[in-house]
Amino acid sequence: MPSKEPPRRRVPGPARPARPRPAASGRPAPRSAPPRRPAPRPAPKARTIRLGSPKPRLRLISLGLTLVLLVFVVRLLQVQAVDASAYAAKAEKHRYQEYTLSADRGEITDRNGVALAASVDAYDVTADPKLFTPEDSKLKDAPEQAAALLAPLLGKEPAELAKKLRTPKSRYTMLARKQTPQVWNQIKDLKKVYEQKAKPANGGNGVNLLGGILGEPSTKRVYPNGELAAGILGYVNAEGRGAGGMESMLDKELAGKDGKIRYAQSGGRRVPTAGSQGTPAVPGSDIELTIDRDIQWAAQQAITEQVKKSKADRGYVVVQDVRTGEVLAMANAPGFDPNDLSQANATAMGNAALQDAYEPGSTAKVMSMAAVLEEGAAAPDTRVTVPNRLHRGDRLFKDDIDHPTWYLTLNGVLAKSSNIGTILATGRLGRTQPEANKVLYDYLRKFGVGSPTGLHYPGETPGILAKPQDWSTSQQYTIPFGQGLSVSAVQAASVYSTIANGGVRVEPSLVRGTKGPDGRFTAAPEPGENRVVSEKTAKTLAQMLESVVDDEEGTGNKAAIPGYRVAGKTGTANRVDPELGRYKGYTASFAGFAPADQPRITVYCAIQNPTKGSYFGGQICGPIYKKVMEFALKTLHVPPTGSGPARLPVTFTP
Repeated sequence: MPSKEPPRRRVPGPARPARPRPAASGRPAPRSAPPRRPAPRPAPKARTIRLGSPKPRLRLISLGLTLVLLVFVVRLLQVQAVDASAYAAKAEKHRYQEYTLSADRGEITDRNGVALAASVDAYDVTADPKLFTPEDSKLKDAPEQAAALLAPLLGKEPAELAKKLRTPKSRYTMLARKQTPQVWNQIKDLKKVYEQKAKPANGGNGVNLLGGILGEPSTKRVYPNGELAAGILGYVNAEGRGAGGMESMLDKELAGKDGKIRYAQSGGRRVPTAGSQGTPAVPGSDIELTIDRDIQWAAQQAITEQVKKSKADRGYVVVQDVRTGEVLAMANAPGFDPNDLSQANATAMGNAALQDAYEPGSTAKVMSMAAVLEEGAAAPDTRVTVPNRLHRGDRLFKDDIDHPTWYLTLNGVLAKSSNIGTILATGRLGRTQPEANKVLYDYLRKFGVGSPTGLHYPGETPGILAKPQDWSTSQQYTIPFGQGLSVSAVQAASVYSTIANGGVRVEPSLVRGTKGPDGRFTAAPEPGENRVVSEKTAKTLAQMLESVVDDEEGTGNKAAIPGYRVAGKTGTANRVDPELGRYKGYTASFAGFAPADQPRITVYCAIQNPTKGSYFGGQICGPIYKKVMEFALKTLHVPPTGSGPARLPVTFTP
C-alpha cells in the first residue's frame, strides 16, 4: 500500500473536500479506499455427538422379539397340539346346542274313536341367559326389562322370569312350558318390534333386547270334552307326563320316546348351513278305551244333577256290558276339568268310583241270596217269617221301617229289602253261625269283594272284607245285608254283571286296545273269567230282582222302564265318615241290569251323604238308574223285551 503524506497546513477557511494529488509518474493518484467493515465472525462450529455401536442394541431387540415369538409358538403348540381336544370340547359346548325333541303323546279315544284326550301344537319358551348379560346386551338391567315384557304374555311373575334370565354361566333356561302358538306368535311380533328399535339408524345400540328368547316346538295335552270322563282319563303334569288316571297308568305307551337334535348356533340363532344331527322322536301309541262317550255323558249329567239337588258329598255311576265286562261309563260328581287344574278341587281329582271304599248296604244282599240259592238252603218261594225286631249276639236288629210281623217268601225278603229276613236266610248256610259265616265269606270272595277288580288302575281300592274268624259278633249278622264290609262302585257293578252273565264273573276292563305309530291296532288281552254261581241260580236271582222293581211291594219302582224287563236292587247304608271315623249320614244306591230276560247292560249308582230330601236309594238313585239305562239301551240299539216279568210271590198267608 502507498504511504500516506502528512497533511498540509492550510489557512482556515471553508472546508472543501481534498482532491487527490497526481502521482509523480504523471498518473492521477489513486483515491483512498473506503473504510472497511469489520470482518464477520466465523459461525461457531456444530458440536458432533458420537453414537455408540448399534450392534448391541439390535441384538437386544432381536432377542426380545425372539422371546415374544417363542411364547406365541409355545402357546400355539399348547392350544393346537397339547390341549387341542379340551379347547375343541369347550368350543363345541358353546357353539353347539342340544335339545330334546318331544315325542307326540298318543291320543285317548272312546270305543268309537272319538278323542277324549289329544295333543296339540305348543311351544316351550326358553332363553339364552348369556345374551342378557351387560356385556352382550349393553344394558345393565336387560333381564328386568325383558321380564317385564314377557310376564303378561306368559302369565308369570316378572321377578321369577328375571331370576331365570340372570342364570350365571348358562346358555339355556326354561321360561314357560306348553305355550299356545298364539302366545309364541305374540312374542315373535314383540321381538320384531325390538329388532327395529335396536338398529343404529333408529337410535338403538344394535342389540335386540329379546334376541335371546327362543321357542322350542312342543305339544300340549288337551281334553276336548272338558270334565267328561276326567276321573278316568286323569291328567298330565307340567313336564307332560301322566300324573293321574289312565294318563299315569299307560304313560309309557302314551308318551312314546323322545328324540334329540344337535345343531350349531350363533348369537342365539341356529346356523342353517352348519347342518344338524340327532335321533327322531317316536310318537306314543293311541289308547282306545271301552268307554262310550255318549253314555258317559248321560251318566255324568244324571249324577251331577242329583248330587247338587241332594247336596251330597259325591256320587258315581258305572255302566258295564254284562257279556264282555267292558265299562261303558264311569262318572263321578263333582268332577274337574283337566284343561285347567288350577281351578280343580283336590278331593275331586281322583276316580272315586274306583278309589272310594264304602259299605254298600242292601245292594249286597244279592250275594247273600246267591249263596243261599246255590247252596240249596232255600228257594225263592221259601217262607220266612220276619218279626219287627230280631235279637242276635249283642244287638237288636231291625228293618228300615217299623212293621208288624211280615210273612215273606225268600223272594219277598229281597223285594222288600228286609235286613231281618236276610239274617234269617243266611243263617241256613251252616249248622252253626261260624260255618254259615265261612260259606258266605267264600261267595263274597268269588264275587270279587276284597280283591282288586283287575283294572290295575292307580289308587284303586280292593275293598275291605275281613276273614270270617275275625268277624265281630255284630259283623256276623250285618255283613249279610251289606254293613261291615266295603266295596268300590265298580266292584258293586261287577256283582250284578256276574248275575246278569249267567253266574260267570268277567273282570271289568277299560282298555279295548292300542294303536301304534305304524297304525296297527293291538287288542287288549282277554279279561279273566270265573264261575261264581250256576246259570240256574243266576236266572232265578234275575227273576227275584225283577220283583224289586216290578212288584208293588218292591222298593225300586222308580227304576222301572216301560217296554223293558228290569232287574235291580235298592240300597241304603249307614255311612262311615272318613274324617270323623264313625257313622254319620247315609250311602244311597241302586244296582240292576236290563233286559232282565236277556241282560245286556248293568247300571250302578251311589250317592254319598245326601243332606237334602230323601236319602233312600230307591228314591234318589232309582231315577238315575232309569235315565242312564234308557239312554244306554237306545244308544246300543237293544230292542224292547218281548215277554212279561216272572212275578214270583212276595208274601204268603200263614
